[in-house]
Amino acid sequence: MISEILRFILEIGSSLFGALLLARAWIYAVRLHPFNPMSQAIHQATNWLVVPMRKVLPTTKSFDWASIVAALLVALAYLLLMWVVSTGTLPPPSLLPAMALAALIAVARWSLSLIVWMTLIQAVLSWVNPMATIMPVLRTLTEPLLLPIRRIMPNFGTLDLSPIALLILAQIAMMVLNRISFTLLGV
Repeated sequence: MISEILRFILEIGSSLFGALLLARAWIYAVRLHPFNPMSQAIHQATNWLVVPMRKVLPTTKSFDWASIVAALLVALAYLLLMWVVSTGTLPPPSLLPAMALAALIAVARWSLSLIVWMTLIQAVLSWVNPMATIMPVLRTLTEPLLLPIRRIMPNFGTLDLSPIALLILAQIAMMVLNRISFTLLGV
């Protein structure tokens, strides 16, 4: 029972922190204003890990490599801790390459979950309260993902189906990642 509770806490904590790190990288990529309250909150929550990593992994024009690598390290730490909680021992060194690949898949899943949540919140708010203070931030974050879909989909005037298409594509990608995970585990 205690190991189940620990695994649950590890899952939630690592997913939330990993999503914050990926959101930080995405905020940098879309150039969201640094004085935005959401940007500031995410930066304050992740600075303790990202700022020291920036000394080794500087940012480029489009990528915040320190945040991305930090998310990978969080995923790897999550997998190692899950192994220890589940088995009571450290994993054998021969499993580290598989764990690194599993960490990469976990980060991809976290990013897809982040996309799903941002898109869902934006879609619901556009119906319920389109003038909400968070809407410009959500538009800034989701527009680079929705714009290519809008170019392909037919225009229905005021009815924008691109968020639905993005949700479907993200869910399909998550299904593919889950299948890859199950194949790696031999399930």
